[in-house]
Amino acid sequence: MTDPAVRSARGVGRLFGAALFSLACGLIVGYLGGWVPVPPRWDPLAALDVTETPNMLTPFKMRRTRADPDQCLAALRVSGLRFSAVPDRAPVQGCGFTNAVRLEAGHRVQLSRATVLSCRAALSFALWERHDLQDAARAELGQEVRRIDHLGSYACRDVNTGDGRGTGRRSRHATADALDVSGFTLSNGRRIQLLRDAPQPWEDAQALQRDPVARFLHAAHAGACRRFDGTLGPGYNRVHRDHFHLEAGGWPICR
Repeated sequence: MTDPAVRSARGVGRLFGAALFSLACGLIVGYLGGWVPVPPRWDPLAALDVTETPNMLTPFKMRRTRADPDQCLAALRVSGLRFSAVPDRAPVQGCGFTNAVRLEAGHRVQLSRATVLSCRAALSFALWERHDLQDAARAELGQEVRRIDHLGSYACRDVNTGDGRGTGRRSRHATADALDVSGFTLSNGRRIQLLRDAPQPWEDAQALQRDPVARFLHAAHAGACRRFDGTLGPGYNRVHRDHFHLEAGGWPICR
């Protein structure tokens, strides 16, 4: 026979569970009916706002926004980026771009030169620059990044293995979905170049302990992994020893 105290506790538990379920259902119905106000940054159906501090809903909003050309451009217009739309292009099979922009500058950074990026890649760039790159520079170097040096974005080519082997697979650069970042200039004029300043090897624990530049580069790389679908750097292979490869689309990878 079950102890009365146990039966009582179970009954209370069932009542509590039923109350929570009813409350959750009521909140969902109220939200869908528009009776329960939800701040936009916590509303999964609200538009992505790049200026807001990212939260657990940001990846979901990001995927939804990047999949819709109009929503993507609308989010870019309030992101702080300087850009202009460019016509769609399809020169050969597997190359070209749609819904792309000519990116001229970031929120608080200049670019070494303007470059063409797909809207979805530009949106990832906007989040990374505002919420990851600048935070890393302030935390590790006490400065902000004022300029980003890059090696280019759109290029109609296959994946570069570095050893001359043909892959037969188009690079994300071939659809303007990738940007290769090679260095940074800080607000005090100091220049940081991956080829010169990245720790060798990339995961050198002693370098990370003693060198704030190494920690900054690692933090910038980690932030890119949060905002882009693919991020490759000096720790991946020799082809990437001098830059971060940042791409939208494709399989998730952070190396």
